[in-house]
Amino acid sequence: MERGENKMALIKPIRTTKKLDANGGEEEALLMSPTSRTFHEPNYNLYVLAILGWKVPINVDAMKAEIQSKLLKHPRFSSLQVIDESDDSRNMKWIPTTVNLDDHVIVPDLKPNPNNMDTDKLVEDYISNLSAVSIDMSKPLWDLHILNVKTSHAEATCIFRLHHSIGDGVSLVSLLLSCFRKSSDPTSLPTLLVSSSSSSKGKSNLSNNRGSIWSLMWQYLVKLWSCISLLFNTVVDVPMFVATALFLKDSQSPFTVPQGFKSSTRLRFVYRTVSLDDIKFIKNLTNSTVNDVILGITQAALSRYVHRKYEIEGKRKFSPQKMRCRASVVMNLRPLLGVQAVAEMIEKNTVVIQGNCFGIVIIPLSISQFDNPLDYVRKAKTTMDRKKHSLESRCTFYLSQLLTKLFGFKGAAALAPRALSHTTLFFSNVLGPLEEVSWSRHPLAFIAPTCYGQST
Repeated sequence: MERGENKMALIKPIRTTKKLDANGGEEEALLMSPTSRTFHEPNYNLYVLAILGWKVPINVDAMKAEIQSKLLKHPRFSSLQVIDESDDSRNMKWIPTTVNLDDHVIVPDLKPNPNNMDTDKLVEDYISNLSAVSIDMSKPLWDLHILNVKTSHAEATCIFRLHHSIGDGVSLVSLLLSCFRKSSDPTSLPTLLVSSSSSSKGKSNLSNNRGSIWSLMWQYLVKLWSCISLLFNTVVDVPMFVATALFLKDSQSPFTVPQGFKSSTRLRFVYRTVSLDDIKFIKNLTNSTVNDVILGITQAALSRYVHRKYEIEGKRKFSPQKMRCRASVVMNLRPLLGVQAVAEMIEKNTVVIQGNCFGIVIIPLSISQFDNPLDYVRKAKTTMDRKKHSLESRCTFYLSQLLTKLFGFKGAAALAPRALSHTTLFFSNVLGPLEEVSWSRHPLAFIAPTCYGQST
């Protein structure tokens, strides 16, 4: 492994205009998408990191066999990313290669200090060290680190690391979960919660009210108002996003990144487990969603910390209410196919969901004090409901494509990440399985996904 700033020089540009297909004929090499190519720019060199805790020690050979039979069937995990010298724009292409699992599955010999058996810190330090190095571009850009060390969270830990150019969160998690099976039934794939469409309900209501002309008129008026509101929210949100990317920064606070911080700096990853039942209880109580509750909890924690820190003997140094604090939130734009569909695609060697398809929205965070803690969740719900009724995420996705066409990859990588660096927090989440799952009869205790390498 080499440091991030040297990674583009690890392999020389090569001419890659042709490759052999399954029948031995020649076909054009696969071109990398503009978004994926942008992730290779020095100030936008993103990696996805998934920390997986297991309830039993890991059988390395069984884990390798599962990777060989499932994960490597995905073309992105068995292809090199190389620069095509025949392309003046220095685009990159996917070139199939033979994968040596020993180069990707790493089993370090971690020996805890007998005088200090803090294995949690040992594992945290190992994960932290990974953030300071990048994957060698002479091989597919992913690796799996197996730590057979017992911690307070699990009997063993895996760190699954891959470059963000391989895919976005939805495609990668769907692919990863296709390697898992239900612990209660080793032959069944995990189940993902897919939101049901309300279209059938709307059609039913429309047919039931056909006899009333006033009901129809009322429905059309509601739809018209919804369209006007959608247009208004979009017109307000998109310029605000552009302003944030150009110059509008959040207020300096204990949560903002210090000046001079570099993305290649060694990071510390902290993860905690919370009760999903407690979150669901609050969700049902406030008629909100899980995301609303998480955002409300975050606002409550930030607000109480700021007020406590900046209030000295009853005198405030400044007004927290005037503090500009916002979060960049990644919104998936890809339709959810489900784990079953992905697994069938891999088995049949058909096209698997891949690449990056997401937009970014800017969400204001309220640094206020409420007597009722549930008010934080209600305020978060109001904010999220408004953001959902906006085309900001789709507009930012197409805006990034436009920037790439106008200014090239370097220009897009210089402008697009500024929205992230000018906000205080960064949120992203993906759906997980509804039941306990196992990988090659290794029951999963937890999974903590994150990413690093974004510009600051």
